[in-house]
Amino acid sequence: MRFEVPQFIDVEDKIFGPVTAKQFVFLSGGVGMAIVLFITTNFFIFAIFGLPLGGLAILFAFYKINNRPFSIFAESFLQYMGRNKLYLWRKTGSGIYHGQTRDAENAIAQQYVPHKGQSNLHTLSRKLELRAMEKPQS
Repeated sequence: MRFEVPQFIDVEDKIFGPVTAKQFVFLSGGVGMAIVLFITTNFFIFAIFGLPLGGLAILFAFYKINNRPFSIFAESFLQYMGRNKLYLWRKTGSGIYHGQTRDAENAIAQQYVPHKGQSNLHTLSRKLELRAMEKPQS
């Protein structure tokens, strides 16, 4: 028996013409609140609160950032703004190359360059690490 496999399962169904159910809810809620503000308050209050509310509803319904809905962008933005942003760097160890300058590292790297036809990067990196961990002879 043959079954038809759905191809576009991530596409939302269009309910009201070219508008999906989620877009319709955003538009009806935002524009509806803007209309209520227009009817119940004077024009100045409507201009301050109603027009941005209607514009935000249109953004939530239709605008996409990086092919993702604006609602996901707004949620990520609010989460980022609500978190602490103090990043501290704490040095935990001395590191492998403690006390060496860039010139010394370059000299060591040039000393162990593989010959033509030889490209064993793992051996080269291991030799550099062992050389760096050796204690200075002074």
